[in-house]
Amino acid sequence: MPALIRRLTLGLALFLSLGAATVSADPRRDFAGQYQPLRRILADTRREGDSLRVYLRFADGSVLQRGNPLRLAAWTSYDAKRPLWRDTVRQVSRRMRRVRTATWVEFSLPASALQPGQVLSVTCDPPDSDDASEALWLSITKERLGRTFVLTDSLGDPLLRRYVRVQEPFLVDSYGPEKPLVVKRYDAGFQAALPPMANPGAQPVARTLPARDSVFFRAGQQLGLAQPGLYMLRVAEAPMGYGLLVVDQDFPELNTADELIQPLIYLTTSAERKKLTDAAEPKRAVDAFWLKVAGGNQTVARQLIRTYYERVRVANQLFTTHKAGWMTDRGMLYIALGAPEVVYRTATEERWVYRDTNSGGGTYTFRPKPSTFAPEHYELVRRPEYEMLWYAAVEQWRKGLTARSGR
Repeated sequence: MPALIRRLTLGLALFLSLGAATVSADPRRDFAGQYQPLRRILADTRREGDSLRVYLRFADGSVLQRGNPLRLAAWTSYDAKRPLWRDTVRQVSRRMRRVRTATWVEFSLPASALQPGQVLSVTCDPPDSDDASEALWLSITKERLGRTFVLTDSLGDPLLRRYVRVQEPFLVDSYGPEKPLVVKRYDAGFQAALPPMANPGAQPVARTLPARDSVFFRAGQQLGLAQPGLYMLRVAEAPMGYGLLVVDQDFPELNTADELIQPLIYLTTSAERKKLTDAAEPKRAVDAFWLKVAGGNQTVARQLIRTYYERVRVANQLFTTHKAGWMTDRGMLYIALGAPEVVYRTATEERWVYRDTNSGGGTYTFRPKPSTFAPEHYELVRRPEYEMLWYAAVEQWRKGLTARSGR
């Protein structure tokens, strides 16, 4: 057993022998910082025998230079009052690797210290801080504890995302002997999220997804998938597959006229979008749409365009699962209302709070609906009372007020 694992195991045993009851935490911790991309810690894991290797990427690598230890804690749920155990990663400076402004860290934990349903938190905050926004919160699932591979780029760095671009080279880096891989492409024409007040039964849900074709790769072979779509990767002898979305080259950015028009579904009618699509120059038509919304003010129009499509880009980064992030329920609210002001999480739901009731404010509840393709997918609990809030938010956009208010 590697030395770090032995130290962590001893540390966990010592902590458990002292008792976790001495550590307290606010059960109403705020997770809103998880949806601020520049503050996020990205992560992935790989099972290695009796250990779980954790890969972290700090977008702001300077947080690791403040002299605080890299602290770990396991919780029964996001809203647990006390952790099951706490520990720190020893000699973290030796496990760090700087890449421009970001910093990579990797370490191992005893797999026996974690169980499905628990949550692992990682933070560099001072010991007396309980700011959930700055920490990484990693849901421990059966899939995570059992998956013996991690997707990496051509240089060997973990991708830390559930999508790759068309023909982007990547590898399936397995623990132990490399094994052959089967990749299946599925026919999945997913729709954008319905408004918050819509009847959820109005959106058809496919019970099964037909496979279009399969490709076999030899062990250790570099991959590159030529067609956009939803894929399932299955390593030989693995008990479950791994869902992966293949997207266009510019993703998460949007550049083509069609890509710019599609996310306008949250602000426009189908007739308006058809008019944009059928225009002789669709990109110019999109600019003209925003200029009209801005009342002819070019400065406001530019700000509206920047704000709207930046939210689309961030939604793609944060929420892409079996479909592009802007199409998901959380992506829809993120685009229309902006980042949530407060986020509460429990084992069974996630609540987004917006305080400005003039622009769609309120509390929106999401519940996890995991699947093989999307193990961390959430769906909005739709309610008729959201109708006025939603139309208030759309009106802010349609009158150009979102750009002027800064929200």
